[in-house]
Amino acid sequence: MTEPDPIAARVEALESLLLERGLIDPAAVDAVIEHYEKDVGPLNGAKVIARAWTDDTFRKRLMDHGTRAIAELGFGGVEGADMRIVENTTDVHNVVVCTLCSCYPWPVLGLPPSWYKSPEYRSRMVVEPRKVLAEMGLVVSDDIRIRVWDSSAEARYLVLPQRPSDTEGWTAEQLVPLVTRDSMIGVALASEAADAGR
Repeated sequence: MTEPDPIAARVEALESLLLERGLIDPAAVDAVIEHYEKDVGPLNGAKVIARAWTDDTFRKRLMDHGTRAIAELGFGGVEGADMRIVENTTDVHNVVVCTLCSCYPWPVLGLPPSWYKSPEYRSRMVVEPRKVLAEMGLVVSDDIRIRVWDSSAEARYLVLPQRPSDTEGWTAEQLVPLVTRDSMIGVALASEAADAGR
């Protein structure tokens, strides 16, 4: 039997105490959880990327003005007020970090992963990106230049990963499952179709 997660146990105890004292409404808590599970998250970003892969005019709008193009699909908000899109190519691999704190495009990626907020990731990705990416499982060949983008309160970055080569003729809906949160941060590639069980 595994030990219970101490943080989860504390959160549950705090929530119980706040409910018991009438300081929070259980329906409000459920609504917030549902919002982040269904309305905000990596699936939103995956829809944006899949659309860009299948619609060249949308892709151009996305590259020219990310915030407006993303809003066309119904995604936006304070944490995505100035979205900048950086595109991976055969020559350039992009990766996003926030060196100051953990600025992150919540409307398209949901909550940031704990490693994104860690001081180690925030400092090392800028200094030795190739090494950090390799440690995370992504080996980028030496002939590909790595660009590191520093998100801030003013501008949030989203990586447009390269479309997997074995997906010609696929619809946007079919492509969505190949796009991961990590590929939109730049610490992974979009999944190959075979990897996704197609």
